Amino acid sequence: MQNMVILGATGSIGASTLSVISANPAAYRVYGLVANASVDKMLDLCVAHQPQIAHMVDKTAALALKALLPPALNIQVTSGEDELLDLVTSSKVDTVMAAIVGAAGLVPTLAAVRAGKRVLLANKEALVMSGELFIEATKASGATLLPVDSEHNAIFQCLPQEVQANLGRCDLAASGISHILLTGSGGPFLTSDLSSLAAMTPAQACKHPNWSMGPKISVDSATMMNKGLEFIEARWLFNTQAEQLKVVIHPQSVIHSMVQYKDGSVIAQMGNPDMRTPIAHCMAYPQRIHSGVEPLDFFKVGQLSFYEPDFERFPCLALAMEACAQGQEATTVLNAANEMAVDAFLQGQIGFTQIAQVNEACLAAIPKGAMTSIEDIIALDAQTRVYAREILAKIA
Repeated sequence: MQNMVILGATGSIGASTLSVISANPAAYRVYGLVANASVDKMLDLCVAHQPQIAHMVDKTAALALKALLPPALNIQVTSGEDELLDLVTSSKVDTVMAAIVGAAGLVPTLAAVRAGKRVLLANKEALVMSGELFIEATKASGATLLPVDSEHNAIFQCLPQEVQANLGRCDLAASGISHILLTGSGGPFLTSDLSSLAAMTPAQACKHPNWSMGPKISVDSATMMNKGLEFIEARWLFNTQAEQLKVVIHPQSVIHSMVQYKDGSVIAQMGNPDMRTPIAHCMAYPQRIHSGVEPLDFFKVGQLSFYEPDFERFPCLALAMEACAQGQEATTVLNAANEMAVDAFLQGQIGFTQIAQVNEACLAAIPKGAMTSIEDIIALDAQTRVYAREILAKIA
C-alpha cells in the first residue's frame, strides 16, 4: 500500500490520478490532497477519498474548507508553505504526484525530491526553471523520478533499462540512441490561416482537438509553448545534446513520442490520448496496473501523419528551443514571462499572437547570470514577472 500526496488535486491530472487510485484501492491510499483555492472541489474530493490531510494554499479557502468538512471524517486542514513542505516530506508519504501548474509547484516538488520520495513529475516547470539543481538533488537524495507528461513518459517507456535508471545522468549515445523524437499535436490552430491567429479567442485556444486539459496548458498547446517546455524538460530528463532531440508534429496524438536507435530502429509508445495511461505507468513502475483506459483500436485509428514544425506559426516553440540552448537562466525567464502572458490572454487583456511578443521581449531584456540556488531561481522568476507586467501594461 503506497501513501500518496497529490499536488494539484483539483486539476485535470489530479482527477486522473484519483481515478487510477480508485481503480486500484488495494495498492494505493490518498494520504494528502493539495489545492490552491477550489473549496467546493476539494470538499468533494475529501468526502470521496478521505485523506489524512487536505492542504489549501489560500488561507481563506482553508478556513472555508475546515468549516464545511464533516467532523466525523477527521481530516486535518492545513495552509502555509511550511505545512505544505511538512506534508510532502513526511515519513508517512511514499509517493508525491507533482501536478501543480506553473512555477508554484517548484518548491514543494523539489522538497519531495530532496526527501527521497518517489516523485511522479507532471509539473514540467520544475525542470524548466531548475533542471540542473533538480537533477543534482535527485542524485543526492536517491529519489525516484518518473515522468508523467505523456510525451516524456512515452520516451521513458521506449528507453533501455540502464537509461531509465539514470534519468538526468544517462548517456544516450552509449546506449545506442541517436535521437529522441518528441511528438506534438500542433493544437487547435495547426491548419488555421496565419492571418487569423491574432484574432483567436481564449475559448478557441482552449479547445484542444485531442486532450482535455486546464486553460493554461491548453493555451500553451495552441502556441506550442507546451512543446517548447517539454523540449527543455526532455533535455534535463534524458541528458540530451541539442542534435539528439527533435520535435515532430503528429496531429492524431496516437504516437506519444519515439526513440530512434543507431541501427535504424524506431520504438514508439502508442495509446489513446488519456493521461491515466502515463499516470498508471508511473504509479506502478516497473509493474503494470489497470488504468481504466480503453485499449487502442487500430482499425479505428485511420491515418497517422507527421510534419515538421512551422516556426512562423509557432514562434513560442522556437523561443523555447533557443532558450534551452542558452541555458537555465534563459529558460527560467521564458517560463515566467509565458505564465504572465498566457494569464493576460486568458483575461482578455492581450491577443493570442502577443503572447510570443511578450515572451520574446522578456527573454531579450532580462539580464541573466549564473544561478546556484533555489533562491536565485525564485528571484529571477520574480524579476521577470515585474518586467512582463510593464510590457503588458504598454500593449494591453
